[in-house]
Amino acid sequence: MKKAFLIIFVLFGFSLLATAQKTTDKAVIKTPAAQCDACKDKIEKYLFRAQGVTSVKVDIKKRTTTVTWIKDRTNIENIKTEIANIGFDADDVTAEPGAYAKLPPCCKNAETGEKVKE
Repeated sequence: MKKAFLIIFVLFGFSLLATAQKTTDKAVIKTPAAQCDACKDKIEKYLFRAQGVTSVKVDIKKRTTTVTWIKDRTNIENIKTEIANIGFDADDVTAEPGAYAKLPPCCKNAETGEKVKE
């Protein structure tokens, strides 16, 4: 009887842990160089691997990235830094020059507003 009670108690404890609510936050980040499918794919694939990020949606037409993350695992500044580390400006965080140099040519024309044919 004691074993059954202990097992029920342990299972109840695990179920409470599993259903514990994780607080999330959401932000829209300006990514002006995100203007083609290559940009979109690169940002989305990279951010999906970042710790705490639960969803990423890049809007090429608006040149924005919408990110949802778990608050206790990361924050907006870390996410902007992650975007900058792959070569894209993220709001007020400037792209890392070495990573920017490795971007495809179509992703580098955001300053001029021109779109390079793919």
